[in-house]
Formats: sequence, C-alpha cells, structure tokens
Amino acid sequence: MSVLVKLMREDWADPEVALPSYETAGAAGADIRANFPPGDRAEGIELAPLERRIIPSGLRLEIPPGYEVQIRPRSGLALKHGISLPNTPGTIDSDYRGPLGILLVNLGAEPHRIRHGERVAQMIVAPVVQARFEIADALGDSARGAGGFGSTGRG
Repeated sequence: MSVLVKLMREDWADPEVALPSYETAGAAGADIRANFPPGDRAEGIELAPLERRIIPSGLRLEIPPGYEVQIRPRSGLALKHGISLPNTPGTIDSDYRGPLGILLVNLGAEPHRIRHGERVAQMIVAPVVQARFEIADALGDSARGAGGFGSTGRG
C-alpha cells in the first residue's frame, strides 16, 4: 500500500539533496536529509552536548487528510553520537503546510557536526483516527484497574 505525499522545495533549497527515500524494500521510515541554506552548506552546523536545534529539510509537505507524518530519530545517529529528537516522535498534521524542520538534540558527550545532505531523521506516514470524547458517570472495569506507572510489575 502506498500514499501520495506531495513535496515542494523551498526557494533556497539545494535541489541536489535527495528527497526522502526508503533505503531498503522493507523500511518503514523514509530518511530525511539536512538541506541548509547557502550560507551554512559548506560547514553544516555543530550541535554541542545537550544543544537543541531545528535542522532545515528544505521541504514542505502536503499530507493527505486522514494521515500524519511522524518524525523519528535514526538509530545509527543515536547509537554512535547520541543524536535524537526531544519530542520523538514528532507529529506533522495533514493541515500543516509550513517548512519541515527536524528538531534534533545532542545527548552525547561530544559536539557533533550535522553536514549538508546528511540523513538526520526518518519519516513515517501513518493513518490517523480521531476520537470522540464524552464525560461518563462510570468507566468499565479492567484487570489492571487504576494501576499507574510500574503497576504491571514488568521490568
């Protein structure tokens, strides 16, 4: 199954930077690349330990109604350098048309340079179900009941 997500490059974006792509036939996430404005392309940007920064993708999206895009960390960047997303997964709603920025955080002990064209995150396209909410006089019973954090006794 596939869903069409329309893309538009920002006027300043480097057209040589690859569009989001699935790197293997079984990949769930399409890799997104950093696409810096002309002044930052040569050096990229350096993320200091615990620094957060929005990394531009140079793209805008048109997500079909009934879907969302989730932005998730790349496991290799997280393992090797401690680079993650502070709001993972980040959600992009179908009615958003602004620039696609990737909010990264360096959780590592060393500064890390993000290079122009580098794969920095992955994008998951997922269906959305919107719930209805109503106040009830009582809630149904369950085996767990009101047990909260850690109440299942597992790990």
